[in-house]
Amino acid sequence: MKEFLHAAARCRWALPALVVLGFAFCLACEFFPIFNDYSKVVLITIGINIILCASLNLVNGYMGEFSVGHAGFMSLGAYASAVMAVNWLPSTPMELPLAVVFGGTVAAVIGLPLALISFNTRGDYLAIITLAFLMIVKSAFENIAYVGGPRGMTPPVLTNMPWTFFWVVLTLWVIRNLVYSRFGRAIIAIREDEIAANAMGVRTREAKILAFVVSSFFGGVAGALYAQLNFFIDPRSFDIVKSTEILVMVYLGGIASLFGSVLGAVIFTVLMQVLQPIGTWRMVILPLILVLLMLFRPRGIMGLRELTWFLPRRELKKEPGQ
Repeated sequence: MKEFLHAAARCRWALPALVVLGFAFCLACEFFPIFNDYSKVVLITIGINIILCASLNLVNGYMGEFSVGHAGFMSLGAYASAVMAVNWLPSTPMELPLAVVFGGTVAAVIGLPLALISFNTRGDYLAIITLAFLMIVKSAFENIAYVGGPRGMTPPVLTNMPWTFFWVVLTLWVIRNLVYSRFGRAIIAIREDEIAANAMGVRTREAKILAFVVSSFFGGVAGALYAQLNFFIDPRSFDIVKSTEILVMVYLGGIASLFGSVLGAVIFTVLMQVLQPIGTWRMVILPLILVLLMLFRPRGIMGLRELTWFLPRRELKKEPGQ
């Protein structure tokens, strides 16, 4: 079976064919009663969580830094897209695409100065700065009347399966191409030994900033999709608990692994649906999972490993046995 998957991955048209089939399946789900509404919401949530997990994995996994404020970028994307959809472009054909791109752009623009500030420090200070950023963003939205303040907003429900699938594929494609590019090697070098990378002439600061901005953009995209999936958003939807959920997904699936991001998002989302009957006790299980992961499987299920399908063809030539 392993040899078959490896041979299929070498086929030039195998992965594009799977993507087309996946998109066709998502379109069919919108026009035919293949799934009920609840199942569709769960599948879309899995897609949003994959985007969140993969984007944070770029910083925490591939680059080896530790950011805990990803829910802040998610909230920026959610509110920016909601404002555009409600106040600027209501009921227009391009409402959803423009709102999602705008949400991601706002998150990236805010992420740039945060990266410039954060990467003047080293070590665990990034975690402290991003945590403070999350608290600032949450408090700001609670006090801005234009976006509803603590009452929140009611964006239109526009997110669907095809559009979510498109952004999942685009996120994985962009991050994969970035990581396996020449500049992406600098991101990995930072994780292995930043001092040695600097000594070898690697532009570590530029690599950090680029990775952080890309991560922020896709975090905002996930927030925009989330906002237009739910009937209601408020600042409490994007607190430290939400950031903890994203961290659990990243470290459950595996650091520095795109397939690990997919796996972690799927397992976590399904697990949360299964645990719904126990109510708020889910919030006890979440940090417990994170603690157990750090103790017994700190790299996660697929940590530092990648499924053959997610590797570029040139990497397959280097590692034919993977």
